Amino acid sequence: MVRRTVPLTTLLAGCALLACTGGPSGSDAPLVPGRVAGSSSGNSTAPGAAAGSTGGSAPGGPGPTSAPGGAGAPGGPAAYPPPLSAAEAACVDRTIAGLSAPQRLGQLFMVGLQPGQAPGGLDSAIATHRVGAVIYLGGWSGGAAKVADVSAHMQALATGPVDLLIAADQEGGAVQQLKGPGFTPQPRAVEQGRETSAELTARATIVGRELRAAGVNVDLAPVADTVPTAMTTRNQPIGRWGRQYAADPQTVAAAVPAVVAGLQTQRVIASVKHFPGLGRVTGNTDTTAVGITDETATRADPHLEPFRAGMAAGVGMVMVSSARYPRLDATNQAVFSRAIVTDLLRTQLGWQGVVITDDVGSAKAVAAVPVGDRAVRFLAAGGDIVLTAQAGQLPTMLTAVRTRAAADPDFAAALDAATRRVIGLKVRFGLVRCG
Repeated sequence: MVRRTVPLTTLLAGCALLACTGGPSGSDAPLVPGRVAGSSSGNSTAPGAAAGSTGGSAPGGPGPTSAPGGAGAPGGPAAYPPPLSAAEAACVDRTIAGLSAPQRLGQLFMVGLQPGQAPGGLDSAIATHRVGAVIYLGGWSGGAAKVADVSAHMQALATGPVDLLIAADQEGGAVQQLKGPGFTPQPRAVEQGRETSAELTARATIVGRELRAAGVNVDLAPVADTVPTAMTTRNQPIGRWGRQYAADPQTVAAAVPAVVAGLQTQRVIASVKHFPGLGRVTGNTDTTAVGITDETATRADPHLEPFRAGMAAGVGMVMVSSARYPRLDATNQAVFSRAIVTDLLRTQLGWQGVVITDDVGSAKAVAAVPVGDRAVRFLAAGGDIVLTAQAGQLPTMLTAVRTRAAADPDFAAALDAATRRVIGLKVRFGLVRCG
């Protein structure tokens, strides 16, 4: 298997090049994310270029706890994603200044749309509550033309300079929400993981091109979880469905950047998930609150490497899981844990980009937490986008967040920082009109 013989640092450099300059031979010329109208290409960094690719945080280098200091500190981990150019940063500033308070807050929420609700099921969420992101859920079998019509309808409601993030779970295998004419069926990740990096990138480029043609600009993929061989049949969320690329983190860490590169050359934002890993739990957080504890994960866990590889490859987002990791945080689930979202992911691993939840609307793992608290606790932990499958929960979540922000200046400042990260991501991928 050719990909397994390539040093990880070499592979990451190659994927960075793919994301910046094009896909595999024969692919369409890519749309390069991060270009703002009127900005100079000379002072901007495309998403595939890993900032500070040498040093303590480079995959294949020292382990995640070996470098002192925070992200970007001397001797510490590099900061990911690459910083915006001056023109892009100015665009972020102007855009945020022009948004109303509801528009700014709405950027921090993603709500689900089921096939039976199309096309107008989220009209109120978009037009009234100013939500900044939506996700196709429930299995769409009508083909790309139908999805494109719905996507266009929703984008038309998002008046102003900022487009919606429109997302889907398009991993392959059993997890391929969009099907029918225009969407190529993809094999399970465990089968994709036997392919070379070039083949993986070529496959992901096709997926990205099809999604983009249907108006979808976010793929909540690739899965960066490692499922040990002994856990394959017992691991309900990942292993049971073959959603893992391999049973060892080194192979997964080689596959993830190749998939990120293919998607993002098509200006479809990739999202590595489910940080810090769902490969060693037995329960599926969507359907149960039992068996969702990983007793093994630590700050030096080799299973963190695939996530770090994705970050170094310029991935757009990191999705955090709703499982429990007592050796990282004895009290809180990952999605509500400042120790995991801020201390581990942002400070230790250097991730300065967007962090999104797994579903906190219908998931049984968070059912005991009041709806409003789910949003407040995640944002207080350092997160950015709250994903709820239940659009009807949005008013409760918004009210809870506003109430906390009015009483807590530090929380209000965290919301400002989250809004800036989300708008920065949209600028980077050409989803903001900034004349």
